[in-house]
Amino acid sequence: MIIDKMEQSLRPVETPMVEYPAKYITLATGEKMVVRQITRDEVPMVLEAVKPLMNVEKDFYDIVASRVYSELLGYYRYRVKDEYCLIGTIDGVIVGIVNGRMVDEKVGMSYHTMTLRQGLRIGAQLFAAKMEYHLDYLNQEEVWIVAESPNGFKRWMIEYELESRPEVWHELGGVPTYVLTKALWEKHKANKCTGRRPVSEKLMESAMNPILPETYAQIPGYKRCVK
Repeated sequence: MIIDKMEQSLRPVETPMVEYPAKYITLATGEKMVVRQITRDEVPMVLEAVKPLMNVEKDFYDIVASRVYSELLGYYRYRVKDEYCLIGTIDGVIVGIVNGRMVDEKVGMSYHTMTLRQGLRIGAQLFAAKMEYHLDYLNQEEVWIVAESPNGFKRWMIEYELESRPEVWHELGGVPTYVLTKALWEKHKANKCTGRRPVSEKLMESAMNPILPETYAQIPGYKRCVK
C-alpha cells in the first residue's frame, strides 16, 4: 500500500481529452494511410517501431527517435501530463508517428513528427493531423512548436508562416519557440490538412492491429548503422 500511494503521488492528474477521430488519407501511390490515436496500452509496440532508428545520424533521426522513445515511455509510465500519440499505418504497417500534449485548455505543445517511410509526405500529413487535433478537436487557441532539423524548420516554420515567440520557452529547448495560432491554421488548413472520415470497417480493422516495419531501407543512413 505504501508503494501504491507513493506511485499515485508521482502520477500527474490527467485532463479529460476528446479522442482524435480516425481518418484515412489517399497518398500519391494510391495507398491509404489511416491516422488514429493510440491508447497507452499500445505504447510498447510503438516503442519497438522507434527503437531501430535511435542510432541513425542522418537527418537527425537519432535525436528525434531517442526523444520520441523517451516521451512515449513517459506517457506509458504516467510521467507526462496530458500526452497523446497519433500513428499512421498503411495496410496495418506503422509508417509515421506524431505526439504532443496539452499544456492547458488554450495551449498545445507539439513534441515530434517522425516518418518511418519516406517519399510520400507522410510526415507533413501527420503533422497537419496533429495540428487538427489541437485546434479543431481540443479547441485550443495555439500550438507551441520547435524544430530539430533544417527540413523540419522548412516544413513547419516557413510553410505554415509560424509566429516567432522567442520569449516563450518550449519544453524541448532547441530553436526558439514558434507558434501556430488559430488564425494561421485557418489560413493553411485547406492546403495542409487532408483526409476523409469515416474510415471503412476493413481499413480500420488493419489499423487497429498495427504491424512493425520489416525494414527501414528508405531511411537515409539506416543500412550503414546496421551490423
